[in-house]
Amino acid sequence: MFERVLIANREEIAVRIIQACTDLDIDAIAVYSDADEDAKHVRMADEAYHIGGSKAKDSYLNQDALLEAARAADADAIHPGYGFLAENESFAANVEESEFAWIGPPSDVMADFGEKTKARKIMESADVPIVPGTTDPVTSADEVEAFAEEHGYPVAIKADGGGGGRGLKIVHEPSQIDSKLQEAIREGDAYFDNPNVYLEKFLESPRHIEVQIIGDEHGNVRHLGERDCSIQRRQQKLLEESPSPVLDDDTRAELWEAACRGAAAADYVNAGTVEFLYEGGEFYFIEVNARIQVEHAVTEELTGIDLVTWQLRVAAGEELSFSQDEVDPRGAAMEFRINAEDPDNDFTPLPGTLSTYEPPRGIGVRVDDGVDEGDSIAPFYDSMFAKLIVTGQDRDEVLARSKRTLDETTIEGVPTTIPFHRRLLEDDGFISNEHTTKYVERELLDE
Repeated sequence: MFERVLIANREEIAVRIIQACTDLDIDAIAVYSDADEDAKHVRMADEAYHIGGSKAKDSYLNQDALLEAARAADADAIHPGYGFLAENESFAANVEESEFAWIGPPSDVMADFGEKTKARKIMESADVPIVPGTTDPVTSADEVEAFAEEHGYPVAIKADGGGGGRGLKIVHEPSQIDSKLQEAIREGDAYFDNPNVYLEKFLESPRHIEVQIIGDEHGNVRHLGERDCSIQRRQQKLLEESPSPVLDDDTRAELWEAACRGAAAADYVNAGTVEFLYEGGEFYFIEVNARIQVEHAVTEELTGIDLVTWQLRVAAGEELSFSQDEVDPRGAAMEFRINAEDPDNDFTPLPGTLSTYEPPRGIGVRVDDGVDEGDSIAPFYDSMFAKLIVTGQDRDEVLARSKRTLDETTIEGVPTTIPFHRRLLEDDGFISNEHTTKYVERELLDE
């Protein structure tokens, strides 16, 4: 096992990794920018190293600075968390070629799944259903028109290296083809340094369901159940829950098996998430997130398996000690992302200082955060600073317990997404499980 791990991240996920390191008697090494000199993850770590200015490009995205900090700290390994460089194949490769171990999927696997057309080919070869579309890049309006004639409108034009809605353009009629194609190509080039685009049949009202997986270097791949992430705004998740209330047992088992089959075909190692869209009783692969997810805590609460600890253990060469049959999710859980945003003002991020921060407590409540009372939410990074994970015997109990959990949470100094979550818990469509990935924008926000 490692003796010293450098955490190439900040705030909530850095705190979570520090806790896992402590459980394994590993020294946790933090890094920080100018803005994070007094941050919670810095206070909790065994050691901390300054890596640059407040802007992410000057610090948390600075590969040289991170590697220099790891050498100064005499670290054994580097954990990237999520976001920043977590899915950056060049950083993973640089770490792999250095004296440090990389705590995550191998860089070549990242490269395979980073290009969506390549990922679709891998899954198709493993007999995993994919959204009807192309597995090679398209370059002309004629190709888009021919695809639309075969599959119908709308058609999604997607950047090959895309994610988070960037490089995604929807074509509803022939007159939009040329402009949308060029927009997608430009965005793909600008955001992902990859101008290639591909086509998919656009699903109008799907659910977004993901399967948590973990693999080791000994050829074992396990799933740890699924999470439903359909409550989104502009392709950004707001709430996650498990189990998905829309799946029957047979479909759920098929989904789990498909995720493991696809991961095994790619020689997947460490933690990751296989993402699907579900519509009309059918599920379709869309992408793999080759890292730990924000919502991993939901799965940990239902399975009792510490995913972050297992990331460390797998990276150290250990074999998974549990069989697939021993993974037995129990009960239900929801995760509420708490962001410093004003949900009544287009979810505008509004950083500031937490003059009051009193998180909830009690049965069925877990709080993962990166702040304490008096800490500041910096304007340079993502606005999420805490997650509330609520568990119960079933979804009804979780819904009731979640209302109490949100009411017991007191935060002053910055606006938060808690008022939105409260409204969601009173919404008949959400309660009765009628929501899709478009539900928030169409029914709750009138966007």
